Parts: sequence; structure tokens; C-alpha cells
Amino acid sequence: MLGTAVSVCSVSALALGPGQLGPAAGVALLQALSSALLMNICIVGINQLYDVEIDRINKPYLPLAAGDFTLGTGQAIVAATGAASLAIGVAAASPPLLATLGGSLALGIAYSTDLPFLRWKRSPVLAASCILAVRAILVQLGFFFHMQLALGSAAPAVTRPIAFATAFMLLFSVVIALFKDVPDVKGDSHAGVRTLSVRLGPSRVFWTCIAILEAAYAGAIVVGFQSELLWSRVATAVAHAAMGALLLWRARRTDLSSPADISRCYMFTWGLFYAEYLLLPLFR
Repeated sequence: MLGTAVSVCSVSALALGPGQLGPAAGVALLQALSSALLMNICIVGINQLYDVEIDRINKPYLPLAAGDFTLGTGQAIVAATGAASLAIGVAAASPPLLATLGGSLALGIAYSTDLPFLRWKRSPVLAASCILAVRAILVQLGFFFHMQLALGSAAPAVTRPIAFATAFMLLFSVVIALFKDVPDVKGDSHAGVRTLSVRLGPSRVFWTCIAILEAAYAGAIVVGFQSELLWSRVATAVAHAAMGALLLWRARRTDLSSPADISRCYMFTWGLFYAEYLLLPLFR
């Protein structure tokens, strides 16, 4: 939830120009934040509704797997939060916001729901595509364009910062899509979910993810050096070099025979993912 809030605020801020921080921007941000948080609960809830048996092995602490919530309660929460999120999008009269919310919900249903032609999480390619579409494209462009239109833009326009943010988060989202299954090999294999980690082994997928992230950080340094401002070049280079070094240090300390330790490293990469949103304003 905190990560969703950080990403929405950062992307919305990228759309602000000089003197545009005012009531209109505040209302637009509130619309984006409230609807995004509600939709986050809805989509996570859908996944847990269809993963109860798997979660009893991989994540027994989750409410449905632990028996804290009944299936009926879970279904009610999912329905209520999804409906409330879409209602905010409709009330805002913002096509980019509504498209982002509706697209995220549709992909969340396709990813998790155990119906014919759905349950895309069984396919590494389709699973990765869902996460890429939401995290790298819908979140970046949808909330950015929503803020632009709320501030009076005649039409959405792609700027250099949002183009970089989309490309960087695309690579990061590839990693998240692959990495999330590495600690869950036992449960996924038992349930017949043939993730890439099940097929290739957790070690190979783990180090592939680390390599992709290191390449992304190297690319961020190159992009940062293209700025005409010295402070921007220095800040982006130092920050991304430090984050790349931290990632490599954490990866080398990870015990790949321990799902719990792999999960901790996975959560560490999520921290880096959301930390990047704090660095985006440094790119000029």
C-alpha cells in the first residue's frame, strides 16, 4: 500500500510544471491515490481468493490461508473495493484514470482467476506481461496523463522524464515478474504451476534478475549523464551506482537454498523499486 502511494505521488509530480501546485493538482492527486489504493486491495484480494491452497504452503500467514477471513468475507472485500475504485474514476471524469483502473482490474482478473483461458500466472510469458502492463505502463502513463489533463492540458504529452521512468520501470517490472516466483518453487510445483523458476531452477532465475537490474542501473547512469545540469549528472550517477552496489551486496548474501532468505531479498528489490520513484525528480 505504501509503495502504491509513493509511485502514484511520484508519477503525478512528474506532470507538474512551475506554479502548477495548487487545488486542481491536489484534487487530481487525491482521486489517483484513493482509487489506486482501493484497486490494489481488490487485485491482491482476487489473487488470494484463487490461491488459498498454494498460500497455505507458501504464505500461511495471509488472512484467507490462515483462516482469519472466510471466502465470503474475501469476496465482499474484493467487490466493494473494486466498485469503489471504479466509481472514483467515473466521478473524476478522467479517461486516463478510468482506463488505468479498468485495465489493472482486467489484467488482475486474467492473472489470477481460475477460469478457461485465464489464470495467466501459469504461463511465465503471460504472467510477466500482466505485471509489465500494470507496473511499467499503466501506472506510469495513466496517472501522469490524469494529472496533465487535470491541470488543463489539451491532450496527453510524453515528456523526457516520463519516457525514462516508463523504460526503467519496464525493466524493473520484468524482474519483479520473474523474481516473485523464485521463493515459491515448492508450492507452485506441487500445484502444477509451471513458472520459469520451476522450469529452470531458482538459482538461474535469481541471478538473471540481478543481472537485469544491474543493467537498468547502468542505463540510468548513462541517461543521467545526458543532463546539462551538473548537479543532476552527479546526483543520478552517485545514487544509481550506490543502489546497484547495494543490490549486488544483498544478492551475494542470499542463501538460495532458503525460500525465506530469497523472499527477504525479493522484498529488498521492492524497496529499491519504490526508492527509484524518489530519484525520478533528479532527472532533468
